[in-house]
Amino acid sequence: MPIKKQRLDDLYKKYNKREFVHPDPLEFLYNYKEAADKEIVGLIASSLAYGRVAQILKSVSAVLDKMGSSPRRFLFENKASKIAGFFPNFRHRFHTSRDISSLLIGIKNTVEKYGSLEKCFLSGLGKKDENVVTAMTGFVNAIYPFGGRSMLSSPEKGSACKKLNLYLRWMVRRDNVDPGGWNKVDPSMLVVPLDTHMQKIALMFSFTKRKQANMKTAIEITKAFAEISPSDPVKYDFALTRFGIRGELDIKDLNL
Repeated sequence: MPIKKQRLDDLYKKYNKREFVHPDPLEFLYNYKEAADKEIVGLIASSLAYGRVAQILKSVSAVLDKMGSSPRRFLFENKASKIAGFFPNFRHRFHTSRDISSLLIGIKNTVEKYGSLEKCFLSGLGKKDENVVTAMTGFVNAIYPFGGRSMLSSPEKGSACKKLNLYLRWMVRRDNVDPGGWNKVDPSMLVVPLDTHMQKIALMFSFTKRKQANMKTAIEITKAFAEISPSDPVKYDFALTRFGIRGELDIKDLNL
């Protein structure tokens, strides 16, 4: 059944709080003050945000612990050929030491070329773009210029790019939960981080009838949220996804 704005606002007011963040990889961003470090931490954490939550937190910690208090400085002080040596036994589900090293080297090269990940993203964002999808493609291509096995999906092949959209939500929005750090991307351009759980919620709300969790579905759901919150269509994402992460919250209660 359709959900009313007041119900969503009530959920946002109740659950969009720091006390409901754990266990969520977003919590790692709170440990860094500098936007230059935060944007790197966010991309690492979101890239590993799949699978069991406990394993996600363990894997992100394993990477960040090696990078010290400033991940940006770590990347600048170590040559690409040396970075792989810091993570010889890394494994997160089907991703290995080679994969995490390739991501970090891609981040290093991108920051060195553009000055920051934000500036890289902005270089692909057109004035007439309705959303961030085109810029997302350019962003992934910048980090992985030679293709290969990527830890980041690209919209080019229709992927919903849940991890990358999650990253953008963290970096672009700023409230009690999302820490922000990027100041030149309009929140109205963001796309809902879509996975099967969020799709189930969207089906409950009659925001879509599509069964496949791809980019086309993500955009359709985002447009439905935009009718309720035009300037910030992913505003309710955190509060709603607590009903999939926290055991005490039942998805059936969302429509009450």
